[in-house]
Amino acid sequence: METYEKKLLAALVEKYRKSKKDSGTNVITRRTRITPDKLYKAYRQNDGDLEKIEAVNQAVYRGRERGFLTFEQEGFSNEIRAIYLVDEKIEEIERYLEETYQYESRHAMKRRFEELTAAYENSSPAAGCECEKLKQMLEKNRIPQNYQHLQDMLKALVFIEKNENELFLREASMLIYGDSKYLEENVLHSVCQALREYLRRPCQEDELEDEILEEYHIVRERQKICLKGNMTVRIAGRELDLGAFADGVEFFAEELKRLEWVRVHTPHFMTVENRTSWFRLNIPDAALFYLDGYCVRSQRDFLKKVCQDNPELVFWHFGDIDAGGFYIHEHLCRMTGIPFRLYRMSRRELENPNFQSCLRPLTQQDRVRLKSLEKQEAYRELVSYMLEKNVKLEQEIVSFYGTEEL
Repeated sequence: METYEKKLLAALVEKYRKSKKDSGTNVITRRTRITPDKLYKAYRQNDGDLEKIEAVNQAVYRGRERGFLTFEQEGFSNEIRAIYLVDEKIEEIERYLEETYQYESRHAMKRRFEELTAAYENSSPAAGCECEKLKQMLEKNRIPQNYQHLQDMLKALVFIEKNENELFLREASMLIYGDSKYLEENVLHSVCQALREYLRRPCQEDELEDEILEEYHIVRERQKICLKGNMTVRIAGRELDLGAFADGVEFFAEELKRLEWVRVHTPHFMTVENRTSWFRLNIPDAALFYLDGYCVRSQRDFLKKVCQDNPELVFWHFGDIDAGGFYIHEHLCRMTGIPFRLYRMSRRELENPNFQSCLRPLTQQDRVRLKSLEKQEAYRELVSYMLEKNVKLEQEIVSFYGTEEL
């Protein structure tokens, strides 16, 4: 049977720490109070689980025995009306939670953020600005949600602002984190926002957010356009039938300056996140475009050209069924203005017997990013399932088992 002790004590502690009593700014003193349905929603309902109701009651009784709380009962009933924190015991309760349940108190979190601020506030200009914002939050007793994300962002800002070498984006990521994709997949948006805010350089209509990194000698790798399928392009007065190349064709993005038109001879056009899947896929009624992660300027311009020249096309995107895959899709739609549909990125794939051995558990960072995506209707149902089942899936195994008609 579920124990409610941690939930009960943590709810009281967190309500106290968020109150004006904790910051010393309260004018009227009110007791820190919660009701039992905060612990079990059906506590007062006639069809509530009697065992769970009793478990809640026992947790409250134990809390009173330890001197942590008091409570009121309904008249002529064992039902608990309200639970009150014994304020003087707040630090003792936090220690108990830490020792018994590995709970991190609000005070402990605040100390961690204060230490983080002290470590980075004088390291670089933009990092200093972010630390100042953090200090103001802490002074108002507000604690940011994601310590790891903030630490990663500050670490990147310091490196970028001090960088004097000509670097590609993934080289910078390796030097910062020891992972070539970590910067792009986890903190690039926050880093670029912070740099633009410090430089007072908002993103212009025709500018990509990460182009601000060029100010610090960091650029994306020289881009190629990779295509496969029944298409014809006209470049500098010459027509090229791409359908003649069974395994596809690629050319440097600089050639786009000479591109006159693109004609797609299939009803569908699909972007593919990973190279292995792009090689593997063969969909007769779709032309394929290798995306390689987040859409960059040259890819955006080409995709908008394809859309402009082929107004009847239906656009699809195929990627990993994980937080990164959904963020790439969201970014792709936003940057191009094209409503890309999702191809084989659904609950059906996560439940497919062929893929069960390839499902991977979510990391803590995955869960944070997915909870943010859960707010968007386009991803809500699938993301909720992934969070509930603790699963994600890479697209390579999906493409390995064959394609489906569009």
